Amino acid sequence: MQNTICWTDIPVLDLDRAIAFYSAVLGAEVIKEGGPGFSFGLLPHGDNNVSGCLYVGENDKPSATGPLLYLNAAGRLDDAIAAVTAHGGVVVQEKTKIGPHGFRAVFLDTEGNRLALHSPTE
Repeated sequence: MQNTICWTDIPVLDLDRAIAFYSAVLGAEVIKEGGPGFSFGLLPHGDNNVSGCLYVGENDKPSATGPLLYLNAAGRLDDAIAAVTAHGGVVVQEKTKIGPHGFRAVFLDTEGNRLALHSPTE
């Protein structure tokens, strides 16, 4: 296993303002990327290092409840999703393709925390 935590989404209200803020705070450029109908600020990272992005989401707003943390489920996403429900968690978003970045499923753990499982392949 590489990294237990493999990605994080940080919800923002104003993407350009947040990109400027995080670029300054991190001392490295946050790069604006995207595709048809979406854009995000990619946090600095090298090679396959753990990183994340800033994004404006219709249903996700900045709050004290925190960013969405992705846990690495590479090569075993379906098994990990099954384990969520088998051990008292709740899947709130079934496995979904996230463009060229693979697949994710979002769940609530037994404590009420919202997290995501990620795999680069199905």
